[in-house]
Amino acid sequence: MRIEKDAMGEMQVPENAWYGLHTSRSIKNFNVSGESLPLAIVYAIVHLKAACAAANEQLGLLDQHRSLAIRKACETILTGAHDDQFPIDVFQAGSGTSTQMNVNEVIANLAVVQMGGQLGDRKMMHPNDHVNKGQSTNNIFPSAIRLAGVQLSYRLEAALDALIASIADKAGQFARVAKSGRTHLQDAVPITLGQEFDGYARALEKAKARVAAAGENLLEIGVGGNAVGTGINTKPAFRSHIVASLNDSTGLSFKVAQNGIEITQFMTDMGQMSAALRLLALDLLKIANDLRLLASGPNTGLGEIRLPAVEPGSSIMPGKVNPSICEAANMACIQVVGYDAAVAMACGLGQLQLNTHMPLIGNNLVKSFNILIRTCTMLDEKCIQGVVADEEKCRKHFEASAGLATILNPELGYDRVAALVKEGLASGKNLKTLVLEKRLMSEGQLERLLAGAFGPNL
Repeated sequence: MRIEKDAMGEMQVPENAWYGLHTSRSIKNFNVSGESLPLAIVYAIVHLKAACAAANEQLGLLDQHRSLAIRKACETILTGAHDDQFPIDVFQAGSGTSTQMNVNEVIANLAVVQMGGQLGDRKMMHPNDHVNKGQSTNNIFPSAIRLAGVQLSYRLEAALDALIASIADKAGQFARVAKSGRTHLQDAVPITLGQEFDGYARALEKAKARVAAAGENLLEIGVGGNAVGTGINTKPAFRSHIVASLNDSTGLSFKVAQNGIEITQFMTDMGQMSAALRLLALDLLKIANDLRLLASGPNTGLGEIRLPAVEPGSSIMPGKVNPSICEAANMACIQVVGYDAAVAMACGLGQLQLNTHMPLIGNNLVKSFNILIRTCTMLDEKCIQGVVADEEKCRKHFEASAGLATILNPELGYDRVAALVKEGLASGKNLKTLVLEKRLMSEGQLERLLAGAFGPNL
C-alpha cells in the first residue's frame, strides 16, 4: 500500500493502483449495487477531460506540458487498458463526484508517470487543480451522460435499421399471403401477412425517429458551467473551446447550452431519451408477442408462421420447440420499461440548483441502450430473418374467418350476411362455401370480391 493525504487526512491506496485516495474512500463508502458505473459514462468523462485540458491550454490556463500529458493519459484510458481502475458503485454521491474524482485521479497518475514522476505526486499533476481545472462534477457528469447517450443512440439506430430492413424484406415476401385479421383476438376483416409485417416495420421506423429526436436535445451540453451553471472561475470562452475540442475528437456536433443554469439542474432531456427507449421497448414487446401468437401450435394454435428453432423447448417433451428468442426479447423490453420508471422518478427529484440522482439516470440510460441494441440484433438475426409463412394455414384461416362477412355486406346486406355467419357457426361451414351452395354469388364474383379484400394499397 502507499499512503496519500488530502484535507480529510491520510488514506491507504493499493501500491500499483492508478487511482488515488478519493477513489479508495469511495470504494469503502459505497457498496450497494455491487456494480460499477458503465464504462460508456467513464469514457465520456475521459473525452470531456481531454477537451477541457485542450481548452485550458488554449486559454493560457494550463501549461502545454501538463495539457499534453493529460490528453495522452485520456487516450490511453480510451484504449480500454485500464478499465479495472474504475470500480465505484452505481449508487454513490448523487452528482457522480465519486466517479468523476476516480477519473481525475487515474488521469493524473497516468500523466505523472508519463512526465517522469511517481504515483500520487499531486504537485506535479493534481487531480483537482490540473485535471479538473475549471470543471465541476455538476456539469461534467451530466455532460458525460449526454455524450454517452448520443454515441449509443447512433448504435441503436444502426441496429434498428438492420431489423427494419429484415422485417420489410419479409413484408415483401409475404405480400400475397392472404390471412384473417384479428381484433380482440377474434376474427376480423382479411389482411395479408405482408401487410402485417409492413405495419411492424413502420412502427419501428417511428420508434427510431423518436430516438433520433431525443438525441438532438442531448447535443446541448453544460460542460464548463461549473457548480451551478454560471461558469464561475472560468473565462467566457471556456465553454465554446471545450465544445469545439470535443467535437473535433468525437466527430459529433455538440453545442454550448443555451442556459447553463437550466441544463445543470434539469435532467429532462435524458428523461426524454429514456422515454423514447421505453416506447421502442413497448413496440418490440408487441411485435415479439404477435410473433409468438402467429407461430403458436404447431397443431393446436394459429400456426400461420414458423419461427427458427434455436434450442430444444422442453426437458420433458421431446420435439417441443418454443419461441425462445421472442421470450428473451419480452423480458429485455420489460426491463427497459422498469429502468425508465426509475429514470423518470430520478429526473423529478432534483432540488434547487442540482439533481442529485445522476448516477442512477446515467446507469439506467446506458443499460437500456445496451439491452435494446442487443435485442434488436437478436430479433433480426435469430428470428425475423428465418420466419417462414405457412401459406396453406393462412389461406385456410382467411376462408374460414367470420370477418369475411364484412366484405359480403355491400353485396348481400347486413341481415342476410348475419344469418350466414350464424349458420356457418352451427354447421361448421365457412362463408365462402355457404355463399356458393346457396348460389348467392357466382364463384367468379366471389373471387373478385375476395381479391379486393385487402384494401386499395395492395
